Order: sequence, then C-alpha cells, then structure tokens
Amino acid sequence: MGNESLPMKTTDMAALVSNGCVDVRGRIADKRKTGGWKASPFIIMNEVAERLAFYAIAVNLVTYLIVEMHQPLADAATHVTDWVGAAFVLTLLGAFLADSYLGRFKTILIFSCIYAGMVLLTLSASIDSLRPPPCTSIPCIPVPATARQEWFLYSALGLIALGTGGIKPCVSSFGADQFDEADEGEAQNKYSFFNWFFFAINMGALLGITAMVYLQVKKGWVWGFAVPSAAMFTSVRPMGSAFTRFAQVLAASIRNHSRGVRARERELYEVETPESDIPGARKLFHTQQYEFLDKAAAAVDPKDIGNRWRLCTVTQVEELKSFIRVLPIWASTIALAISFAQLSTFFVRQAAMMDRKLGGFEIPASSVPVFASINGLLLVPVYEGVIVPLLRKKTGHRRGITSLQRMGVGLFVSIFAMVAAAVVEKRRRESAGPMSVFWLLPQYFLIGSAEVFTYVGQLEFFYDEATDGTRSLSSAMFLSEVGIGSWLSTALVKIIEGTTGGEGKGWLQSTINKGRIDYLYWVLCGINGVNFLVYLFVAVNYKGRSEGSSSVVAEDGVVGVVEEGEKLG
Repeated sequence: MGNESLPMKTTDMAALVSNGCVDVRGRIADKRKTGGWKASPFIIMNEVAERLAFYAIAVNLVTYLIVEMHQPLADAATHVTDWVGAAFVLTLLGAFLADSYLGRFKTILIFSCIYAGMVLLTLSASIDSLRPPPCTSIPCIPVPATARQEWFLYSALGLIALGTGGIKPCVSSFGADQFDEADEGEAQNKYSFFNWFFFAINMGALLGITAMVYLQVKKGWVWGFAVPSAAMFTSVRPMGSAFTRFAQVLAASIRNHSRGVRARERELYEVETPESDIPGARKLFHTQQYEFLDKAAAAVDPKDIGNRWRLCTVTQVEELKSFIRVLPIWASTIALAISFAQLSTFFVRQAAMMDRKLGGFEIPASSVPVFASINGLLLVPVYEGVIVPLLRKKTGHRRGITSLQRMGVGLFVSIFAMVAAAVVEKRRRESAGPMSVFWLLPQYFLIGSAEVFTYVGQLEFFYDEATDGTRSLSSAMFLSEVGIGSWLSTALVKIIEGTTGGEGKGWLQSTINKGRIDYLYWVLCGINGVNFLVYLFVAVNYKGRSEGSSSVVAEDGVVGVVEEGEKLG
C-alpha cells in the first residue's frame, strides 16, 4: 500500500491493460496478475450454471403448460416463445444498468439473486393448489387453470426472465474484457474465448435438457425444477448511460442544424486529456459516415463547452455512429431466432409422436434438443482446433474468416434446417408406424450448426464494433434478437392459426397428426431464404468503424489500436 504513491516503472506500465478495465479495488488492471485465462474459466462456469437452469425450464415448459396447466398446444407454444422473448429483450435493461450504474460484475451478482424466481416455479410444481386438478373423466375434459394459478406461474417466469436479462449481456463482454486487445497474443485469445463461451452455453444446455429432463420424467416436476434452481445459486466500472449520451448527440446535432451550422466548416471539439471524458473509455477516431451527427461536435460558442446537450466531443459522436452502423446487421440476422424458437416448441411436440427408444431406454421428448447441443459441443473444438488454423493459412485473417462471413454461413445453413424439418415431418405424418426419433437428427444438426456459426460470429462482431462505453449494450443488442425472434414466432403462430382455421381445423393443432406443422416449416424456410439475401446486401455494403477514418482528433498520448474494418469478404 505504501508504494502506491511511488512513480510506476516502465515495465509496470507495459503490464497494465490498455482498455481501461479496473480490478476490484478500482485500479487499472495488471494483466500479469489478473484477467485473461486466469479469470475466464470462472466466467465460463457461471454461464454453464445459468444456461443449465434456463434450458431445463425452456425445453420442459411447453409440456408443463399442456400437461399440468391444461393449455392448448398453440397457446402453450406462444407462451413459451413470449417468455423466451421477454428474457432476451430484457437484456437491454441489464445492459443499461451495467453501463450506467452498477458495472458488469455487480450486475451479474444482483441478477443472479433475482433468478430466485426458480424457487417460485418449483413451488408451482409442488403445491397442488397452484395447479388445476388432473383429469379424472374419460375422455379427459381438462379444467383450465384459475387466474390465481396462472398469476403465480407467470410471476415466477417473469423473475427468471428478469434474472436472465440482467446476466446475459454482461457475461460475454465481461469475459472478453479479461483480454487486452492491444496485446496481439491476448487479442487472439479473446476470439478463442468466444468459441469456448459458446461451448459453455451448449454444455449448460446439454445438462439442462438431458439430466434435468430425465430427472423430471423419473422424479416429477418438483425435482425437475428444484435441481436447476440449486445449480443456479452454486471488473468493469460503470461508464454512464450510453442512451443519455446518444440523446445528447441528437439534441446538439438538431440544435446546430437549425442554426445553419456546417460541420465541415468548423473545428470539431474534443477534450485535451489523454482519455475521453467518458470514464474509462478511450478516444475514438473521426469517421466520414453520418456527417449530420458531426454537427453535435461543431464548436460554435465557447460557452457551450462542458454542456453536452449543446456541444459533444468527437468520441461521443463516434460512439453513436458505431451504434447506428451495426443496426442493419442486427436487423438482418433476426430471422434465425424465429427458426431457433421451434427447438423448444414444435420440435419437441414432433419428438413426442415418434419412437424414442434407444435400447432399453426411452429418450424423453423434451431431451431431444440435446442433438443440437451435442453438435455445438463437437463443432466448437473442431472449428477452433482444425478449421480456424486451415482458414488462417488460406485467408491470412487471424480468425480464419471474418465475423460477417461466419454469420452468413450460419444464416445460409438455417435455410436447409427448415427444409429438413419440413421433409421429415411430412414423412412422419405419412408413415404407417412410428418413425424413429433419430430422423430428426438432420434438422437438429443443421439448426445447431447455424447457431454455432451465427451466434459466435455475432459475439465477435458486436464486441469488436462496440466502443468502450457500449460493450454491454452491444451484447444486449444481439441477445435481444433471440427475444424479438421469439416474439415474431409467437406472431407467426397466431397468424397461421387464425388464417388456417384455428384449433381443430388448422395447421397447428394439439394433436399434431391432424395438423400440418410441415407447412409452418416451409414458411420459415422461405423467411430464412429472403432474410439471407437481405443479409448479403447489408453485409457487402457494411463499413466497420475504422473504415473511412480521417484525422486523429485525440491529442498525443492517446491509447488506442486501429484494426482493419469488418468486411464480408
């Protein structure tokens, strides 16, 4: 402690991270003592536990709503996708709190406690008065759940969604922050972290949809929900609200535009300190895109300095530009999430109608999505250990292919995942006897492969294109795609149900042999195909935040690394 006031040696300065990250005491982190692969395993294990808990519920929930809460298939499916959608859209709230007030580490801790909603879900499964009575008549005439029973269940699910929303946007960014991107070796390790982080997601999913589902089948719903609850309960400083800074840039731009200010004729304002005036954030280079926003940094009146609603810094303007720049990529990758929503709804109902025997063991229908998780567990090590080195030799790119190319591969594969699902479902309906559940392997393999490529590509892309002050927000953006995709799946199901005749007549019936789920899969195939073409157009025309950079507005002493802008090819 007594040496803290002494001048720091040059070698000590070199050991400090360049990205502004601090340790638990608020000091600039020393990469010799903290971060990197020293901290990442703990972050990865946290993700395993959280995903185990979430997926154990997600794959079981549609069956629980149908069997225990007596809901029709279409209603149960939409309630599941609504819940998943809320969980992932709430990541925007988690990102806001992390960036503005709490920091990522505290946000993870606090929202892990909110995940206690799993205890309420366990109570819903264990207390008879919290569920409608079972059928006693033949044929079964189910008694619908009361408003009180549904309120209790939805309150539990709401807390779980809130907990997920707080944790998810912070964990991947918090893990990537452990690697100093100015260090070539650590920068390469950062991209390896993204692959192993996705591996952890699949490991948690694997445990959730195998061991936990099997426990539910053998021991009942109480054990099926209680054990994931127990598993769930086994540093970056806040940088202020990015949304507030965005609003300031827009207000200052509009104000100066109304006064006839031309940014090109004015000197653009930046603080003279080595770092920007956003706590913990480095200065950014000025770019030529979205020049209207440059008016926010056009120095007109010296009295405006210090009032960010009148005069913003170049860094603040570039922060908003970076956010706007990725929006088309964000919007053109949502369709995959619509298809992925079927994993925990209609794919499960398909499996329930098939022969699931494996020797003397019967695979629970809710565990069949394990095929996609196993694919992820196998593909990540192969991709990281074999494919990336081969691609690196051929392309010269340190990741083998760019993030945009990786996402494009995933979106292309998703088209064929829905083709496989439609073909297999048509064959299942027309089969004289029960088909083996292993006929579902192609669609699970393809949707799992699509997720490996697109999801990890998104992790890389949104982290790289984010600024220091918007890392959590950027992670929340791509996670919110899953939520919006789930809600769009709900809307699609409702539209199809309404236009094809509804329960008992349409494509989507509780007795799926009477419906035409294969038609739904063909619709999704068409949506994915159109989306892929849109993505190609957007990605080809995308310019990374370092492309088109002009002069460095920052003063001498700025710490920063300029990387090649992200491109499709």
